[in-house]
Amino acid sequence: MATASSSVTPPRLGARLTRALDALAPRERRAVTLAAWIVGLGLLWWLAVAPALGVLRSAPERHARLDTQLEQMRRLAATAEQLRSQNAAPPPVRDDALRALEQATTALGGSAQLSVLGDRATLTLRDTPADALAQWLAQVRVNARLLPVEARLTRTPGLAQWNGTLVLAGPGLGATN
Repeated sequence: MATASSSVTPPRLGARLTRALDALAPRERRAVTLAAWIVGLGLLWWLAVAPALGVLRSAPERHARLDTQLEQMRRLAATAEQLRSQNAAPPPVRDDALRALEQATTALGGSAQLSVLGDRATLTLRDTPADALAQWLAQVRVNARLLPVEARLTRTPGLAQWNGTLVLAGPGLGATN
């Protein structure tokens, strides 16, 4: 037995809503329309306006933080460029490196003793102030082109002073140039 299939298409959502609203009393229709507007405006606020306002509120703080990071990156780039230009020059000859090493060590006073053996220099520290040691390391790195290859240091408890030994090496202490 064959059944006739109906080719009735389901009504579109808009048509259904229109019919449902038409079936309501005018007062109810206004209330439903008002509720739909309120829900629509709430969704618009929640999905579009509130996130944009949040971004606008946090923009000055983020901008200042990024400016600080940019300035730090510029300082680091300038330091790297300065180091690159310093390393472009040929290393000092052994006599010049030893002279720079001795000169930097005399600035430490009696708290440090230097001994050079072959291509290594050993600095022995006794209660050397931390800031003086940092300055000494910077001078030796720049002027004598020497870097620490071994460090056995201990900090004096409660003070910013160091004891121990630092072994340095570099191209300036190599074979006689």
